[in-house]
Amino acid sequence: MLKFFKIVAILEGVSYLVLFSNMLVVKPTNLGLYKTLLFPIGMAHGVLFITYIILAVLLKFRENWDFKKFGIIGLASIIPLGTFYMEKKYLKNV
Repeated sequence: MLKFFKIVAILEGVSYLVLFSNMLVVKPTNLGLYKTLLFPIGMAHGVLFITYIILAVLLKFRENWDFKKFGIIGLASIIPLGTFYMEKKYLKNV
């Protein structure tokens, strides 16, 4: 389950960056393309975010994570590049 969580964390981070890129790069230059891409990118990111949080909660109890580690892992999901940092620091031995 840790390996699956690691994969979801990486995918969630990538989807977050793609969503930001769509907003910051595509929106000012091509509004039609921005609107076309917003739903599929946003939906994928939303599903990955919810999966990340659910897996983090399940793993907190399964792996006996303390609240500090769980808090950092949870906070990493809302900070850009946070999931990559968390994966590197906390899941490097998986």
